[in-house]
Amino acid sequence: MKRRNAGSAGRLGALAGAALGAAAARAAYGALTRNPPGLNGVPGDEVWGRTNHRGEPVTLLEGPAVVAGAAAAGLLAPGATGRMRAAALLAGAGSGVLGGYDDLAGSASSRGFKGHLTALARGEVTSGAVKILGIGATGLAAAAIAGSPAPTRTGRAFDALVNGAIIAGSANLMNLFDLRPGRAVKVGLITGTPLALARPSAAVVAAPLGAAAALLPEDLGERAMLGDTGSNALGALLGLAATRLGRGPRLAVLTGLVGLNAASEFVSFTKVIAGNPVLNRIDMLGRRPVAAPAPAPAAASADDGKPDMEDAFRPAVPPQSGPAGSGVAGNGVTADPA
Repeated sequence: MKRRNAGSAGRLGALAGAALGAAAARAAYGALTRNPPGLNGVPGDEVWGRTNHRGEPVTLLEGPAVVAGAAAAGLLAPGATGRMRAAALLAGAGSGVLGGYDDLAGSASSRGFKGHLTALARGEVTSGAVKILGIGATGLAAAAIAGSPAPTRTGRAFDALVNGAIIAGSANLMNLFDLRPGRAVKVGLITGTPLALARPSAAVVAAPLGAAAALLPEDLGERAMLGDTGSNALGALLGLAATRLGRGPRLAVLTGLVGLNAASEFVSFTKVIAGNPVLNRIDMLGRRPVAAPAPAPAAASADDGKPDMEDAFRPAVPPQSGPAGSGVAGNGVTADPA
Protein backbone atom coordinates (compact mmCIF):
# COMPACT_ATOMS: atom_id res chain seq x y z
CA MET A 1 0.00 0.00 0.00
CA LYS A 2 2.82 2.40 0.86
CA ARG A 3 4.51 1.69 -2.47
CA ARG A 4 1.25 2.34 -4.34
CA ASN A 5 0.73 5.62 -2.49
CA ALA A 6 4.32 6.65 -3.22
CA GLY A 7 3.81 5.86 -6.91
CA SER A 8 0.62 7.93 -7.02
CA ALA A 9 2.34 10.81 -5.26
CA GLY A 10 5.23 10.60 -7.72
CA ARG A 11 2.89 10.74 -10.72
CA LEU A 12 1.00 13.68 -9.25
CA GLY A 13 4.30 15.44 -8.60
CA ALA A 14 5.37 14.83 -12.19
CA LEU A 15 2.09 16.22 -13.51
CA ALA A 16 2.46 19.26 -11.27
CA GLY A 17 6.02 19.80 -12.47
CA ALA A 18 4.98 19.51 -16.11
CA ALA A 19 2.11 21.96 -15.62
CA LEU A 20 4.36 24.45 -13.84
CA GLY A 21 6.98 24.11 -16.57
CA ALA A 22 4.41 24.69 -19.29
CA ALA A 23 2.92 27.75 -17.59
CA ALA A 24 6.34 29.26 -16.80
CA ALA A 25 7.64 28.69 -20.34
CA ARG A 26 4.58 30.27 -21.96
CA ALA A 27 4.85 33.26 -19.61
CA ALA A 28 8.58 33.64 -20.31
CA TYR A 29 8.06 33.34 -24.08
CA GLY A 30 5.35 35.99 -24.03
CA ALA A 31 7.52 38.38 -22.02
CA LEU A 32 10.61 37.80 -24.15
CA THR A 33 8.86 38.18 -27.50
CA ARG A 34 7.10 41.36 -26.38
CA ASN A 35 10.42 42.92 -25.42
CA PRO A 36 13.34 40.95 -26.94
CA PRO A 37 16.57 41.68 -25.04
CA GLY A 38 19.17 43.53 -27.07
CA LEU A 39 22.92 43.09 -26.92
CA ASN A 40 25.61 45.79 -26.99
CA GLY A 41 23.37 48.28 -28.72
CA VAL A 42 21.93 45.78 -31.23
CA PRO A 43 18.11 45.68 -31.09
CA GLY A 44 16.60 42.55 -29.62
CA ASP A 45 14.65 41.66 -32.76
CA GLU A 46 17.91 41.56 -34.69
CA VAL A 47 19.85 39.69 -32.00
CA TRP A 48 17.31 36.88 -31.71
CA GLY A 49 15.70 36.99 -35.15
CA ARG A 50 16.56 34.65 -37.99
CA THR A 51 15.23 33.96 -41.49
CA ASN A 52 14.32 30.35 -42.20
CA HIS A 53 14.46 28.30 -45.39
CA ARG A 54 11.13 29.76 -46.53
CA GLY A 55 12.43 33.30 -46.19
CA GLU A 56 10.16 33.82 -43.17
CA PRO A 57 11.21 35.28 -39.81
CA VAL A 58 11.67 33.02 -36.80
CA THR A 59 12.95 33.81 -33.32
CA LEU A 60 15.50 32.04 -31.16
CA LEU A 61 13.64 33.10 -28.02
CA GLU A 62 11.91 29.74 -27.69
CA GLY A 63 15.18 28.44 -26.26
CA PRO A 64 15.55 30.96 -23.42
CA ALA A 65 11.85 30.54 -22.62
CA VAL A 66 12.26 26.76 -22.26
CA VAL A 67 15.31 27.26 -20.03
CA ALA A 68 13.47 29.80 -17.85
CA GLY A 69 10.35 27.65 -17.62
CA ALA A 70 12.29 24.52 -16.72
CA ALA A 71 14.36 26.38 -14.11
CA ALA A 72 11.37 28.03 -12.42
CA ALA A 73 9.31 24.85 -12.35
CA GLY A 74 12.28 22.77 -11.24
CA LEU A 75 12.66 24.96 -8.17
CA LEU A 76 8.93 24.88 -7.32
CA ALA A 77 7.73 21.43 -8.36
CA PRO A 78 7.24 18.87 -5.58
CA GLY A 79 9.15 15.63 -5.24
CA ALA A 80 12.80 16.61 -5.78
CA THR A 81 15.49 16.87 -3.13
CA GLY A 82 17.46 20.05 -2.62
CA ARG A 83 20.53 18.48 -4.22
CA MET A 84 18.58 17.47 -7.32
CA ARG A 85 17.04 20.94 -7.64
CA ALA A 86 20.51 22.48 -7.51
CA ALA A 87 21.87 19.94 -10.00
CA ALA A 88 18.95 20.56 -12.38
CA LEU A 89 19.39 24.31 -12.16
CA LEU A 90 23.10 24.01 -12.95
CA ALA A 91 22.68 21.46 -15.77
CA GLY A 92 19.78 23.27 -17.46
CA ALA A 93 20.83 26.88 -17.00
CA GLY A 94 24.53 26.17 -17.57
CA SER A 95 23.93 24.28 -20.82
CA GLY A 96 21.42 26.92 -21.89
CA VAL A 97 23.85 29.79 -21.33
CA LEU A 98 26.61 27.99 -23.22
CA GLY A 99 24.20 27.15 -26.02
CA GLY A 100 23.08 30.77 -26.12
CA TYR A 101 26.67 31.89 -26.49
CA ASP A 102 27.02 29.58 -29.49
CA ASP A 103 23.69 30.78 -30.91
CA LEU A 104 24.72 34.43 -30.81
CA ALA A 105 28.47 34.30 -31.36
CA GLY A 106 28.84 31.03 -33.24
CA SER A 107 30.47 30.44 -36.59
CA ALA A 108 29.77 27.80 -39.22
CA SER A 109 33.47 27.49 -40.06
CA SER A 110 33.76 24.37 -37.86
CA ARG A 111 31.08 21.82 -37.03
CA GLY A 112 30.83 18.70 -34.92
CA PHE A 113 33.28 17.40 -32.35
CA LYS A 114 35.89 16.71 -34.99
CA GLY A 115 35.65 20.16 -36.55
CA HIS A 116 35.80 22.08 -33.28
CA LEU A 117 38.55 19.95 -31.74
CA THR A 118 40.60 20.13 -34.96
CA ALA A 119 40.29 23.92 -34.88
CA LEU A 120 41.30 23.91 -31.21
CA ALA A 121 44.38 21.80 -32.02
CA ARG A 122 45.57 24.47 -34.44
CA GLY A 123 45.03 27.20 -31.87
CA GLU A 124 41.59 28.43 -32.97
CA VAL A 125 39.10 28.58 -30.10
CA THR A 126 35.65 28.31 -31.68
CA SER A 127 32.40 29.01 -29.87
CA GLY A 128 31.55 25.34 -30.39
CA ALA A 129 34.72 24.25 -28.59
CA VAL A 130 33.90 26.56 -25.69
CA LYS A 131 30.43 25.02 -25.56
CA ILE A 132 31.68 21.43 -25.74
CA LEU A 133 34.21 21.92 -22.95
CA GLY A 134 31.81 24.03 -20.89
CA ILE A 135 28.94 21.57 -21.10
CA GLY A 136 31.33 18.76 -20.19
CA ALA A 137 32.42 20.64 -17.07
CA THR A 138 28.83 21.61 -16.23
CA GLY A 139 27.70 18.01 -16.59
CA LEU A 140 30.40 16.76 -14.23
CA ALA A 141 29.58 19.46 -11.69
CA ALA A 142 25.85 18.71 -11.84
CA ALA A 143 26.54 14.99 -11.44
CA ALA A 144 28.71 15.68 -8.40
CA ILE A 145 26.02 17.87 -6.83
CA ALA A 146 23.29 15.28 -7.48
CA GLY A 147 25.38 12.69 -5.68
CA SER A 148 25.52 8.92 -5.81
CA PRO A 149 24.22 6.15 -3.54
CA ALA A 150 27.43 4.15 -4.01
CA PRO A 151 28.89 3.14 -0.60
CA THR A 152 32.56 3.75 -1.51
CA ARG A 153 34.50 6.80 -2.63
CA THR A 154 35.65 4.94 -5.75
CA GLY A 155 32.06 4.03 -6.60
CA ARG A 156 30.89 7.60 -6.15
CA ALA A 157 33.73 8.92 -8.33
CA PHE A 158 32.86 6.37 -11.03
CA ASP A 159 29.20 7.37 -10.90
CA ALA A 160 30.11 11.06 -11.15
CA LEU A 161 32.13 10.42 -14.31
CA VAL A 162 29.44 8.25 -15.90
CA ASN A 163 26.64 10.62 -14.93
CA GLY A 164 28.55 13.69 -16.09
CA ALA A 165 29.17 12.06 -19.46
CA ILE A 166 25.46 11.19 -19.75
CA ILE A 167 24.42 14.79 -19.07
CA ALA A 168 26.94 16.24 -21.53
CA GLY A 169 26.32 13.60 -24.20
CA SER A 170 22.56 14.04 -24.00
CA ALA A 171 22.91 17.83 -24.25
CA ASN A 172 24.96 17.53 -27.43
CA LEU A 173 22.78 14.83 -28.98
CA MET A 174 19.56 16.81 -28.52
CA ASN A 175 21.18 19.70 -30.37
CA LEU A 176 21.92 17.36 -33.28
CA PHE A 177 18.19 16.64 -33.61
CA ASP A 178 17.30 20.34 -33.73
CA LEU A 179 17.44 20.39 -37.52
CA ARG A 180 13.75 20.44 -38.43
CA PRO A 181 10.68 22.13 -36.92
CA GLY A 182 9.60 20.38 -33.73
CA ARG A 183 12.02 17.46 -34.09
CA ALA A 184 14.08 18.03 -30.96
CA VAL A 185 10.98 18.58 -28.81
CA LYS A 186 9.42 15.37 -30.17
CA VAL A 187 12.61 13.43 -29.43
CA GLY A 188 12.60 14.92 -25.93
CA LEU A 189 8.98 13.93 -25.31
CA ILE A 190 9.44 10.39 -26.67
CA THR A 191 12.59 9.69 -24.65
CA GLY A 192 11.60 11.69 -21.60
CA THR A 193 8.12 10.28 -21.01
CA PRO A 194 9.41 6.90 -19.74
CA LEU A 195 11.74 8.78 -17.41
CA ALA A 196 8.81 10.86 -16.18
CA LEU A 197 6.97 7.64 -15.32
CA ALA A 198 9.95 6.24 -13.40
CA ARG A 199 9.79 7.37 -9.80
CA PRO A 200 13.51 8.12 -9.28
CA SER A 201 13.64 10.55 -12.22
CA ALA A 202 10.09 11.89 -12.51
CA ALA A 203 10.68 15.04 -10.49
CA VAL A 204 13.73 15.98 -12.58
CA VAL A 205 12.33 15.53 -16.08
CA ALA A 206 8.74 16.72 -15.72
CA ALA A 207 9.48 20.47 -15.69
CA PRO A 208 11.60 20.61 -18.88
CA LEU A 209 9.19 18.31 -20.73
CA GLY A 210 6.26 20.56 -19.81
CA ALA A 211 8.19 23.65 -20.85
CA ALA A 212 9.18 22.18 -24.22
CA ALA A 213 5.71 20.78 -24.93
CA ALA A 214 4.10 24.14 -24.24
CA LEU A 215 6.18 25.77 -26.99
CA LEU A 216 5.94 22.93 -29.50
CA PRO A 217 3.19 24.74 -31.49
CA GLU A 218 5.52 27.72 -31.99
CA ASP A 219 8.27 25.38 -33.18
CA LEU A 220 6.05 23.37 -35.54
CA GLY A 221 4.54 26.58 -36.90
CA GLU A 222 8.06 27.82 -37.74
CA ARG A 223 7.59 30.94 -35.69
CA ALA A 224 10.31 30.03 -33.19
CA MET A 225 13.15 27.59 -32.67
CA LEU A 226 14.92 25.99 -29.73
CA GLY A 227 18.38 26.75 -31.09
CA ASP A 228 21.39 25.62 -29.10
CA THR A 229 20.05 27.41 -26.02
CA GLY A 230 16.93 25.29 -25.70
CA SER A 231 18.11 22.02 -27.21
CA ASN A 232 21.29 21.82 -25.10
CA ALA A 233 19.34 22.59 -21.91
CA LEU A 234 16.55 20.12 -22.70
CA GLY A 235 19.07 17.39 -23.48
CA ALA A 236 21.11 18.07 -20.34
CA LEU A 237 18.03 17.82 -18.12
CA LEU A 238 16.92 14.58 -19.78
CA GLY A 239 20.43 13.28 -19.18
CA LEU A 240 20.27 14.30 -15.53
CA ALA A 241 17.00 12.42 -15.17
CA ALA A 242 18.62 9.32 -16.69
CA THR A 243 21.36 9.45 -14.03
CA ARG A 244 18.75 8.42 -11.44
CA LEU A 245 18.48 4.98 -13.07
CA GLY A 246 20.42 1.95 -11.88
CA ARG A 247 24.04 1.48 -12.88
CA GLY A 248 23.32 -1.08 -15.60
CA PRO A 249 20.68 1.04 -17.40
CA ARG A 250 22.91 4.10 -17.04
CA LEU A 251 25.81 2.34 -18.73
CA ALA A 252 23.45 1.29 -21.52
CA VAL A 253 22.27 4.88 -21.91
CA LEU A 254 25.86 6.14 -22.02
CA THR A 255 26.77 3.55 -24.64
CA GLY A 256 23.86 4.67 -26.80
CA LEU A 257 24.75 8.34 -26.41
CA VAL A 258 28.38 7.77 -27.32
CA GLY A 259 27.37 5.71 -30.34
CA LEU A 260 24.86 8.23 -31.66
CA ASN A 261 27.15 11.22 -31.10
CA ALA A 262 29.96 9.40 -32.90
CA ALA A 263 27.64 8.34 -35.73
CA SER A 264 26.57 11.94 -36.28
CA GLU A 265 30.05 12.70 -37.58
CA PHE A 266 29.48 10.34 -40.51
CA VAL A 267 25.72 9.85 -40.90
CA SER A 268 22.94 12.36 -41.57
CA PHE A 269 20.17 11.79 -39.03
CA THR A 270 17.81 13.66 -41.35
CA LYS A 271 18.45 11.22 -44.20
CA VAL A 272 18.00 8.23 -41.88
CA ILE A 273 14.70 9.61 -40.59
CA ALA A 274 13.47 10.48 -44.08
CA GLY A 275 14.28 6.95 -45.25
CA ASN A 276 12.23 5.26 -42.52
CA PRO A 277 8.44 5.51 -43.04
CA VAL A 278 7.58 5.38 -39.32
CA LEU A 279 10.23 7.89 -38.24
CA ASN A 280 9.40 10.16 -41.15
CA ARG A 281 5.69 10.15 -40.25
CA ILE A 282 6.50 11.12 -36.67
CA ASP A 283 8.95 13.76 -37.89
CA MET A 284 6.37 15.34 -40.20
CA LEU A 285 3.50 15.18 -37.70
CA GLY A 286 2.13 18.68 -37.18
CA ARG A 287 4.63 20.30 -39.56
CA ARG A 288 3.94 22.46 -42.56
CA PRO A 289 4.68 20.86 -45.95
CA VAL A 290 8.36 20.95 -46.80
CA ALA A 291 9.29 23.82 -49.10
CA ALA A 292 10.75 22.68 -52.39
CA PRO A 293 14.42 23.72 -52.74
CA ALA A 294 15.28 26.10 -55.55
CA PRO A 295 16.74 24.30 -58.59
CA ALA A 296 20.52 24.46 -58.75
CA PRO A 297 22.15 26.13 -61.74
CA ALA A 298 23.21 23.70 -64.43
CA ALA A 299 26.87 24.64 -64.03
CA ALA A 300 26.94 24.08 -60.27
CA SER A 301 29.41 21.48 -59.08
CA ALA A 302 29.55 19.35 -55.96
CA ASP A 303 32.17 21.60 -54.38
CA ASP A 304 30.77 24.99 -55.34
CA GLY A 305 30.27 25.99 -51.71
CA LYS A 306 26.47 25.62 -51.71
CA PRO A 307 24.90 24.01 -48.64
CA ASP A 308 23.71 20.45 -48.82
CA MET A 309 20.15 19.47 -47.97
CA GLU A 310 21.05 19.10 -44.30
CA ASP A 311 21.78 22.83 -44.22
CA ALA A 312 19.08 23.98 -46.63
CA PHE A 313 16.61 24.30 -43.76
CA ARG A 314 18.92 26.26 -41.47
CA PRO A 315 17.91 29.88 -40.89
CA ALA A 316 20.57 32.34 -41.93
CA VAL A 317 21.96 34.78 -39.40
CA PRO A 318 21.39 38.34 -40.62
CA PRO A 319 24.45 40.52 -41.23
CA GLN A 320 25.73 42.19 -38.10
CA SER A 321 24.77 45.83 -37.93
CA GLY A 322 25.83 46.54 -34.37
CA PRO A 323 29.20 47.65 -33.09
CA ALA A 324 32.23 45.49 -33.73
CA GLY A 325 32.67 42.77 -31.17
CA SER A 326 29.00 42.84 -30.14
CA GLY A 327 28.86 39.07 -30.04
CA VAL A 328 26.16 38.79 -32.66
CA ALA A 329 27.11 36.44 -35.49
CA GLY A 330 26.96 38.20 -38.80
CA ASN A 331 29.37 36.55 -41.19
CA GLY A 332 27.07 34.33 -43.17
CA VAL A 333 26.78 31.89 -40.29
CA THR A 334 23.83 29.55 -40.18
CA ALA A 335 22.01 28.58 -37.03
CA ASP A 336 20.18 25.45 -36.03
CA PRO A 337 16.84 25.47 -37.82
CA ALA A 338 13.34 25.67 -36.72
